[in-house]
Amino acid sequence: MKNGIHPVNYRFVVFQDMSNGQSFMSKSTAPSKDSIKWEDGKDYPLIKLEISNTSHPFYTGKMKLVDTAGRVDKFMNRYKDHVGKKK
Repeated sequence: MKNGIHPVNYRFVVFQDMSNGQSFMSKSTAPSKDSIKWEDGKDYPLIKLEISNTSHPFYTGKMKLVDTAGRVDKFMNRYKDHVGKKK
């Protein structure tokens, strides 16, 4: 490994999954404006996560359909004349 290219300012940071509220602590160099009081009573920087291993469908085994772009509705509107017709 090359010397001097890796950060040296690691600190303890709390990562919180915003979808289910689960938190874990790890070392990181990621910047954060938020802080949280951890189980030991000390304040630590807080990094908010959209998804983690506690909420990801691959790890939980619960598959759910997330249709953010309305693709199903667009399909149904486009082919509404063909849906339900029998040949």
